Amino acid sequence: MYIKSLKLNNFRNYENLDISFEKNTNILYGDNAQGKTNILESIYMSSTTRSHRGSKDREVIRIGQEESHIRVCINKCDVDHEIDMHIKKSKNKGVAVDGVSIHRTTELFGLLNVIFFSPEDLSIIKNGPSERRRFIDMELCQLNKLYYQNLSSYHKILNQRNSLLKQLAYNKSLMDTLEVWDDQLVLYGSRVIEERERFVRMMNEIIYDIHYNLTSGKEKLEIVYEKSVEADKFKDTLVDKKNVDLNYTSTQTGPHRDDISFLINGIDARKFGSQGQQRTVALSLKMAEIKLVKKMINDDPILLLDDVMSELDSKRRASLIDEIKDIQTIITCTGYDDFIKEQMTINSVYKVVNGTVSKE
Repeated sequence: MYIKSLKLNNFRNYENLDISFEKNTNILYGDNAQGKTNILESIYMSSTTRSHRGSKDREVIRIGQEESHIRVCINKCDVDHEIDMHIKKSKNKGVAVDGVSIHRTTELFGLLNVIFFSPEDLSIIKNGPSERRRFIDMELCQLNKLYYQNLSSYHKILNQRNSLLKQLAYNKSLMDTLEVWDDQLVLYGSRVIEERERFVRMMNEIIYDIHYNLTSGKEKLEIVYEKSVEADKFKDTLVDKKNVDLNYTSTQTGPHRDDISFLINGIDARKFGSQGQQRTVALSLKMAEIKLVKKMINDDPILLLDDVMSELDSKRRASLIDEIKDIQTIITCTGYDDFIKEQMTINSVYKVVNGTVSKE
């Protein structure tokens, strides 16, 4: 799998952009705030329909404009496909694949598999639980269409249950309807929990050796899925904690409160790991993600590296370069001399200046 070309119209600071990519390593370099990350963001949106920054659709439209277009041409299994995304300020985005409109996000998932790695990801270990849940959810949504449906349904039911809990604070006559929402919450929530458990098990099978090698055999890493509740005990727990939920007027138990921890030689890296250890764990996590996606889709994902090389020391940078040498990688940086020094094979180089891109 690889991206052949990208066209942007009124996306972020790009009025118009038409760029082609090589199969392997592509470098986008330039000063900060010139638009390098915007290119990666548009590719990520073409894969997931969402911005990696968490931006709303209207925020990616060029200032002063009403709509934006993203067009990505990819090659998958020797067959070309085109993803066309139309983003409007006042309406839901429209997406077409090979000229045919799709009506559900799940129809897009899996066509273009991307892995995004930025300096912010180096902080995922010490950030809050929502960051780590988002990491699991975004990867699973790309790999498993059913997971997205279950997760989406779970959050819809969760919002409705929380709304009911607020109403019950002053209208107890609605109490009998709570069980209806409980049953639905358990149905979808249990599926989310079980799929996350499976994902963590598969990651552990891969990440141990990666981290062991990165630390020259000094550290053993294990990912632990910290569940708010076991899937088979979800319903009973909701019943037991009904009064707690009524008191807080929100649901206190479920996969929306889950977290993952990273144990280095049995010690929680989130709380006790040094900054260097946390960065190494984050790198191990991304490298394991690449291997897992390769295994699950039987193809190579596209890797988007947003100014992350400068954040890694020479050893960790070399390990990452070795891992990505056979897959298409699009890298942003302020300069590419370091990559030449690392003897990295570069297939194409583009200079980005204030929303214009020129090939060198």
